Amino acid sequence: MFPDLAPLFDPRSLVLIGASDRPASIGQRALSNIVEHSRYTGELFLVNATKDSVMGRRAYRSVLDLPYAPEAAIVVVPAAAAVGVLADCGRLGVKFAIVLTSGFGETGEAGRQLEEQMRAIVRETGIRIYGPNCPGMTNNNRGLGFTFSPAFQYDRLPGPIGLVTQGGGLGRTFLQASGRGVGIGLWCSSGNEVDLTASDYINHMVGMPEIKVIVTLLEGINDAPRFAAAALNAARQGKPIVALKVGKSAYGVKATQSHTAALSGSADVNSAAFRQLGIIEVDDIDELIDTAALLARGIPARPVRTALYSFSGGTVALAADMLGSAGLTLAEFDPGTREALAGLLPSYAAIDNPVDTTAEILVQSDISYGSLLCVARDPNVDVVLYPIPMEYGDTTLAACRNLVKVQGEIGIPIVPVWMSDKLGTGYQCLVDAGMTPVRTLGKSIKALSKWNGYGIASRAFDRHWTPSIMSRPAPPASAPAPRTFIEHDAKQLLSQAGIAAPFGRLCRSPEEALEAAAQCGGPVVAKIVSAQILHKSDIGAVIVGLRTPQEVREAWELIMANSRQACPQAIIDGILIEQMITQRGVETLVGVHEDALFGHVMTFGLGGVYVEVFKDVSRRLLPLTPADARQMIEETRCHQLLKGCRGQPAVDIAALERLLLAVSDFVTQGPHDVKELDLNPVLVSTEGAIALDAVLIAAGR
Repeated sequence: MFPDLAPLFDPRSLVLIGASDRPASIGQRALSNIVEHSRYTGELFLVNATKDSVMGRRAYRSVLDLPYAPEAAIVVVPAAAAVGVLADCGRLGVKFAIVLTSGFGETGEAGRQLEEQMRAIVRETGIRIYGPNCPGMTNNNRGLGFTFSPAFQYDRLPGPIGLVTQGGGLGRTFLQASGRGVGIGLWCSSGNEVDLTASDYINHMVGMPEIKVIVTLLEGINDAPRFAAAALNAARQGKPIVALKVGKSAYGVKATQSHTAALSGSADVNSAAFRQLGIIEVDDIDELIDTAALLARGIPARPVRTALYSFSGGTVALAADMLGSAGLTLAEFDPGTREALAGLLPSYAAIDNPVDTTAEILVQSDISYGSLLCVARDPNVDVVLYPIPMEYGDTTLAACRNLVKVQGEIGIPIVPVWMSDKLGTGYQCLVDAGMTPVRTLGKSIKALSKWNGYGIASRAFDRHWTPSIMSRPAPPASAPAPRTFIEHDAKQLLSQAGIAAPFGRLCRSPEEALEAAAQCGGPVVAKIVSAQILHKSDIGAVIVGLRTPQEVREAWELIMANSRQACPQAIIDGILIEQMITQRGVETLVGVHEDALFGHVMTFGLGGVYVEVFKDVSRRLLPLTPADARQMIEETRCHQLLKGCRGQPAVDIAALERLLLAVSDFVTQGPHDVKELDLNPVLVSTEGAIALDAVLIAAGR
């Protein structure tokens, strides 16, 4: 499914097409980065359509004039000429082409047509294309920069983090976290993704032993099955992916579409998909950097227990408060740790967690080293959070040197938090040692939360689960159009799939309605049946609690009148007379819709008429596992209602779990291609779970 990209990231031979010696041109900058700032040892060819030499090196007029086909090409010629150049590369046998040029799909229809020609070249010749409209590729672990960026020479710190972005600017922002000691081993900026996508680069990094954490900034996901495959590959091998997805608001969606023409997708569905695929989602660049840097230092093997350590009592008190608000756990020190701290620190210091050493450690370096080492060696501590609230020159530098020394002697991470806006020599000491100081307490707590959460989620990850989008066959060209099933038919289909629904009959006259009511043997509900009327209660087309023949007849007349007035064009099939469920319970919503990217997505939450007001829902890609069904319920606030509260008994949550799984099976394995399924409400009581209403839009498979 995925190509071998090794020759792209470290080619034995390379051609720069559009090489130039004109100062500040893209061709000149790309060439300078290769010959002056990279450690490229392979054979380098230059192509310039009008010159025989560039920067003192031989240049060929055409790629077809080269003595043999290089493994990779860098293309910097204008968009109109790039297509022909790529065709020549493909015919020659070049394996990969990095197209730095802009002026393609991001510009409009003419640019999109050029991209279609590029895809045709890929199909016809087998060449693989990186880009276009991208800043190129940076392989710091190999000392290579195939990019036109003048900043490459300054941002070359190698390291264990792989970075995959679609845009260039935000990628450079992350790359320049090297100023805090964050090393980026490989950066791929995919641009318009005319061929190779972010998913290809992510998947390649999964197989790179030197890359410990993969970071991705996504504006859109152009191939959800490939993205899911890459993410699952990472999750199954225990390699974390940290993602920042742009396009959560209407403004963000519009911006990404104009930037890279990417498909942004629904933010809620994307977030649900990321969780199931083992991806850590963050909200901003700082959180992305801090979380990735912490994960690069190791993955917690158990729920994290944190020690707070500082020379400021107010600072550790604030940190403890924030830690508790985030649901994180303070470590409980071993008695030996408290005893040792009592022997080291002044009598007025706080020796239980959190530890306030007082300012004494700023003047007695041995106390600083010994007390921190004592805390970090406690068997109940998994991480030490060390806030440094102010810059005190040499005294702070001495404390930072001791921090670095202790970190070199222990296996757990110490996370320094440099809180002052004055970046002194102590700060640089931490950076030089690769300690990647976090800049605020809030950001450090967020990073710890994500770090802890990934450790918990990775241990529980179901390595056998695969989303249905990866296995679903493409629809045939002559696939039948979906249709809306009337409620009665929908419930019959669901009942056959093991999803409980009340007994009822579709009636086409008042007399049939009276017969059906008698069959139900108790109070009944009357509902309009029309494929064009989905929200029946909004127009007065549902009446409940009918007990007598007169009430049934009057309800018939009123429902028909209301429906014809509200929806005069609707085709009315009749009225559904249905047994009224009288037991008390909790009204929930179970829905499935077909997302444009990730396929079938289930939504569960508080149901009834207020679902759109409270929006108390959880989501999962299908198919569900039993664990998914249980977690979906537990994630909602209405879970408290289901468990019983204020004197109400707990309902049959197990029956609700079985219903969720039955719905999942109906959608993924049933005879219909479901576009939308809405069960609202599903009444969950002590006697089970039953769908009181159903909307089904589907086509035959």
